[in-house]
Amino acid sequence: MDFVYPPGATPLDPDEAAGLIPIHITTQGDLNAWEQLNILQGDRWAARQNMRELLDEGFVRDLHRQMFNKTWRWAGTFRSSNKNIGVDWTQVSVKLRELLDNTRYQIDREVFDADEIAVRFHHQLVWVHAFSNGNGRHARLMSDLLVMRLGRPRLSWGSDFLATHSVDQLREQYIAGLRAADQGHIGELLAFARS
Repeated sequence: MDFVYPPGATPLDPDEAAGLIPIHITTQGDLNAWEQLNILQGDRWAARQNMRELLDEGFVRDLHRQMFNKTWRWAGTFRSSNKNIGVDWTQVSVKLRELLDNTRYQIDREVFDADEIAVRFHHQLVWVHAFSNGNGRHARLMSDLLVMRLGRPRLSWGSDFLATHSVDQLREQYIAGLRAADQGHIGELLAFARS
């Protein structure tokens, strides 16, 4: 199968692409639909994890595994190569640990409100880019879980925006918010997360 990557997506290397589990998938549309079903199963799994510590490397990996375990053999495994985004692959575990610790500190000290803590966490988790693929979707679900634990409703991630715009425009808006956050301006991503 030839993968078609939307702008801003992380291409898979041949070894990662060979980790595709379902043999019936022949198009990008098939893959997208299959992954979405797998992600919904991961979401349901996450909803039952009330007693688990979210800001824990084990949970981060388990969630990715639950979201993609029917799609990719390497689901839940940190990437072992560099990508077009993210920290050096040898630093994934270290940078993730720093992010989890920093987020705990922000919560304990109430450095930001709950939405901003979750959106900053999302931005940094995407920046770490711990996995070969699925990082944005994983980071959005992690952030949703975090903000709900902090007593706020789940983030909408542009669902209101989608009512009047295309999926491509939604993706462009999301990526623009991430890029602004890369420059230290979290407001655009924060607004998008609640749009």
